[in-house]
Amino acid sequence: MTVPGGNDLFRLDGKVAVVTGASSGLGVAFARSLAEAGADVVLGARRSDRLSETARLVESLGRRALSVTTDVAEPASCDALVRAAMDHLGRIDILINNAGIASAVPATRETPEEFRRVIDVNLSGCYWMAQASARAMQPGSSIVNISSVLGITTAGLPQAAYTSSKAGLIGLTRDLAAQWCSRKGIRVNAVAPGFFQSEMTEQYAPEYVEEQLKRIPSGRMGDPRELAATVVFLASDAAGYIVGQTLVVDGGRTIT
Repeated sequence: MTVPGGNDLFRLDGKVAVVTGASSGLGVAFARSLAEAGADVVLGARRSDRLSETARLVESLGRRALSVTTDVAEPASCDALVRAAMDHLGRIDILINNAGIASAVPATRETPEEFRRVIDVNLSGCYWMAQASARAMQPGSSIVNISSVLGITTAGLPQAAYTSSKAGLIGLTRDLAAQWCSRKGIRVNAVAPGFFQSEMTEQYAPEYVEEQLKRIPSGRMGDPRELAATVVFLASDAAGYIVGQTLVVDGGRTIT
């Protein structure tokens, strides 16, 4: 899709995107697709050794990459990532809040520490990253939070902490959009992925995977590139009139 003058609304040329949780899985797919769309990419994650692999992938696509070891549960670490991005690349136009951890512990046995750790990373961490990034962003910037369909429905596992964090992220998306779109010109949206091929789903028992696939009208797991395309869309000017929304990408799982 183009506008008069040949400007492609889906392109991200000249923009700088930050991706957290960029050392593996969906984060790598997001970084790759953002680079393919023309963005330079700042990569944040706790596993610094894995970040270098993602950086090489971004650079192989002709884009600049900056790796910053980051623990999003620590506000100071989020601030440091933003400072590094501004010092080295001069701007932040896009934040993909992807860092997250999972848990599957029966609610009667989950410890306070286990519950808080998931909330600290998945919900609070997204807030600290959004807060730090918004202070540096200019009007026209975009934040995309990676929630989950488990913030909307359940999937047969004891995941109170995880589902709470992802439901909270949907609420956080709405509130930040309401605060920042009119005042700062920053759009905030979320995606709620369903059953995608990732490090998390690789840990599931085969029988659980088979049962879940029966509940998906598309009849298959999602390809990370499909989700990445949705994220690039929300980050781009093509989604310029989409504000405060959560886009479900689940092959129809939530309609069954």
